[in-house]
Amino acid sequence: MPPPVFRFAPSPNGYLHLGHAYSALLNCDLARRADGRLLLRIEDIDGARCRPEFEAAIVEDLAWLGVEWETPVRRQSEHLADYRDAMARLAAQGLIYPSFESRAEIAKLVAQRETNGPWPRDPDGAPLYPGTAKLLSPGERERLLGSGAPYALRLDMAAARARAGSLAWIERGKGPGRETGMVTAQPQLWGDVILARKETATSYHLAVVIDDALQGVTDLVRGQDLFWSTSVHRLLQKLLDLPQPAYRHHRLVRDAAGHKLSKSTSATGLRELRAAGATPTDIRRLAGLP
Repeated sequence: MPPPVFRFAPSPNGYLHLGHAYSALLNCDLARRADGRLLLRIEDIDGARCRPEFEAAIVEDLAWLGVEWETPVRRQSEHLADYRDAMARLAAQGLIYPSFESRAEIAKLVAQRETNGPWPRDPDGAPLYPGTAKLLSPGERERLLGSGAPYALRLDMAAARARAGSLAWIERGKGPGRETGMVTAQPQLWGDVILARKETATSYHLAVVIDDALQGVTDLVRGQDLFWSTSVHRLLQKLLDLPQPAYRHHRLVRDAAGHKLSKSTSATGLRELRAAGATPTDIRRLAGLP
């Protein structure tokens, strides 16, 4: 039997913090115990926020922590053709459509809908797509596409679910509501999710599924904040005939106020802790690892 394959996949849009350290070290520990392999993947699709100096810092911080990974490192920006191919396969099944509303226009549509009561939101708190682009005639779609208007490519969730049927996954960790064991996937919670944009070949949901399949990842160990994203990932795996990895969602490292650590909130980075004299052993202790 081939060894299990784990991965740690940060985005180089900021410096690593304790939450990243926990996930990276946990993946490393589990891979070592299972005599498995650990991969490092750089999720750098967002060209506006990802920077080379952050990638260099990620490599430096992980090496300092004692994390070891195989080379070469996969960078998403170098594999856009893989994502375009997956989009073409979904489009051939009639499961993709373009929407042309701007973010401001979508916010206005949501506000209009909410005059009659709360509008549904996805597990991250964002409102589900309220537009009617799915109902545009082929001629009108072609006209808008030909005009050069920006657009998002969305998954027709109703059609995708009908094609895929019921889905589930085995949870070896725990979800945010302490879900464990066999979990029923609920991709409808996300509505017609965006899988790509005019200027971007892929979204997180599509890229992570394609990358994990192409890299042979067998064990996905990641934070509970991504627990319900697994529903979308299971749907895409079924539609694209991709293997299903094992899932283990872990607790999140939180600040004193109970909030998840985040780059966007300037959570204290590993580099700052190291500069203040912290050792890799201190980081393990602070993250709650033995």
